[in-house]
Amino acid sequence: MTIITVTTPEGRLDQSQRARLAETLTDAVLVPEIGQELPAARIGFQVHFREIAPSHMAIAGRLIADVEPQPDVMTIDVLVMDGDWPRRVRAEVIERVLGALTDACGVAAPSPTWWVAFRVVEEGSWGSRGGVLSVLDLLDTGAFTPEKAARIRAHIAATAEEQ
Repeated sequence: MTIITVTTPEGRLDQSQRARLAETLTDAVLVPEIGQELPAARIGFQVHFREIAPSHMAIAGRLIADVEPQPDVMTIDVLVMDGDWPRRVRAEVIERVLGALTDACGVAAPSPTWWVAFRVVEEGSWGSRGGVLSVLDLLDTGAFTPEKAARIRAHIAATAEEQ
């Protein structure tokens, strides 16, 4: 399960860009998370779009509303359940997210003021279905490849041993 939150100044993204990003940001995390492209697994992904008035965002110590030309500021928060997230996989997700944004926004390269945060929610700290949901509860649904499920189980077991 994943939550992706895109925060931009008001009016930065239009309806068609948000629709495109809803799909492509989901895709950017889906395969690295479960190990395969599986349309049925898309239900476990939410993409939220937050627009903030330029008078309520700042960069470099100045309100965006007061800067000319207005910088292209965007933050993307990728929140995932604990699992198999080695550095190379996190880097892959971040690159895929920035690629999706670049494509949807119709620019040649990501702005240096588009920032992506990749956060892993510790096992036992995700709530759904009326209680605490473990990534282990999801491994036998068929969404995860056997290889990915085995790596997640090994990671969770190693983490539990450390505590």
